[in-house]
Amino acid sequence: MSQAEAAVVPRRTSPLWTFGLLRSELVTTFRRWRTLALLAVLAAVPILVGIAVKIETSDGSGGRGGGPAFITQITNNGLFLVFTALAATLPFFLPMAIGVIAGDAIAGEANSGTLRYLLVAPAGRTRLLLTKYATTMAFCLIATLVVAVSALAVGALLFPLGDLTTISGTRISFAEGLGRALLIALVVTASLIGVAALGLFISTLTSSGIAAMATTVGLLITVQILDQIPQLHALQPYFFSHYWLSFADLMRDPVYWHDLIRNLGLQALYAAVFGSAAWARFTAKDITA
Repeated sequence: MSQAEAAVVPRRTSPLWTFGLLRSELVTTFRRWRTLALLAVLAAVPILVGIAVKIETSDGSGGRGGGPAFITQITNNGLFLVFTALAATLPFFLPMAIGVIAGDAIAGEANSGTLRYLLVAPAGRTRLLLTKYATTMAFCLIATLVVAVSALAVGALLFPLGDLTTISGTRISFAEGLGRALLIALVVTASLIGVAALGLFISTLTSSGIAAMATTVGLLITVQILDQIPQLHALQPYFFSHYWLSFADLMRDPVYWHDLIRNLGLQALYAAVFGSAAWARFTAKDITA
């Protein structure tokens, strides 16, 4: 083979190199002060909710009611603080954090001038895009677990633990309750895959990380508002946020699977549509930065 022919033979990407790229992305993402600040805010939400409930019920009145379905059960069992914290953070705090990470994934690299250098390595645009999406999903999981673990720690400190009563009125053991809490955390993580794909797509449309993050968060807020307008009831089942709180059905006995399955299917659809759009845009994009 001549030197000219060898020059046009594409290099094969080693799986170890791919793993190294993913590891590098994970380390870079979780070392940023912005990421740590987002995780700190998420960890603080269960602390504030737990303290507020403790103060409200300190006189033994049981509180005034209202709020998420689990909040009235917190004083009886601190494990319910996990469910309440996830219900409180899922509509805004968690998706906002995901929007920031996903929106900055490609646009932030372009803005800092490092995107061209990443593409010089034998990764390819598709592999780089998948790595960015995998990193965003890893943040989804870590962020959800941060909320859950923080809530469990605060609930154990401020309230009693033990067997708990499901929404259906049946009793389950504390160990089974922990298992359901973990399953709920995984469902919440899966509920954010559509938002992650949407943010990644927006990130491929601009070279400004701030613009991509702001646009993603703005769309999240807009969809949440539209989901509350009664006149749009025919469209609301297609909004990615419509079935987010269906994870509460995991605390029924037996579990209601209908809305849970619809939520996961809808998230998969959003991930497929916006993931494909991100790939089409990124692979055809003229990288100048």
